[in-house]
Amino acid sequence: MIITSPKTESQLQQYFHLRWRMLRKPWGEPEGSEQDDTDKKNTDHCYHVMAVENNIVIGVARLEFPSTHVTQLRYMAVDKKHQGKGVGHLMIEHVEDYARNKNTTELFLNARENAVGFYEKLGYKITEKSYLLFDSIQHYKMSKFL
Repeated sequence: MIITSPKTESQLQQYFHLRWRMLRKPWGEPEGSEQDDTDKKNTDHCYHVMAVENNIVIGVARLEFPSTHVTQLRYMAVDKKHQGKGVGHLMIEHVEDYARNKNTTELFLNARENAVGFYEKLGYKITEKSYLLFDSIQHYKMSKFL
């Protein structure tokens, strides 16, 4: 398995498809809803990262840089068949290293309630209850100082 960023159109399509399948499809959201304006503009204000095994994208995430020393992790998901096998852990290590190289001192995210324990094991702390997605998925803002 390697952790990288999408390099080809095919990889980018796989990246977005996994993001949709894991984060939007279970709530009846249409394909395309997994992309936001930042994705569509393809700006350098974000960094897409993916875990790839046997040329298949099995994990995805995106970093955004809202200010000089703060980075936000968004849209993290690992394919169900690969959860619990260390994929997410390796992805977090990768994005933390990437953020440190950008002189980030704090990495924050909004975790779904069912993912809070995963992030806590990696040193993230809940800072506040944040938003409710699709009127049913509670999120918690979490952060870690790097």
